[in-house]
Amino acid sequence: MKYVHSLALTIAALGMLMFPLMLSAASTEPIDSSGVQIQRQDQNGVTYLSGGIGEDEAKAIQQATGYNLHMTFSIGPEGKYVPDVDVVVQKVQGQTVLTLNQAGPLVYVQLPPGKYTVVATRNGEERRDTAEVGSGAARNLVFHWAGES
Repeated sequence: MKYVHSLALTIAALGMLMFPLMLSAASTEPIDSSGVQIQRQDQNGVTYLSGGIGEDEAKAIQQATGYNLHMTFSIGPEGKYVPDVDVVVQKVQGQTVLTLNQAGPLVYVQLPPGKYTVVATRNGEERRDTAEVGSGAARNLVFHWAGES
C-alpha cells in the first residue's frame, strides 16, 4: 500500500510539473502579428505553411487548422528547432507531391487522404518517415538530427 501511495504522489507531482508545459504547447495567447511572416502557400494543388522562427511564428502555425500533416525539424540534445531542411513528400507509389527547400522548423501540409513518404534532408543527412493521412486528426512527424551544425 505504501508503494501505491508513493507512486500516486510521484505521478501527481509529475503531472503538476508538466501542466505548464502542456498549457504553453496548446497556447491560444494572442500573437504579435507584426513579427509573423507565415503565409499559406500552394504547390501542385497542395496547401502548406512553413516557418516557425520565433515564438509568435511558431504559435501562428501551431494554431492553424485544416492541415493533416504536421512536421517538426530539430537538432542536438536540447531539440533546437532548425529552419534549413529540404523536404520531399511523395505518394507511396513514388510520385512527388511537394518539394520544399530551406523549410521549417515547422511545416504543416494539407494532403489528400492516403499514405505518404516524407524525406527530410539537412546538411546532406537524410531522414525518412511515412504517414497515413485522412480527414481525422493530424499526423505528427518529428525529424531530429544529432549534430549541432
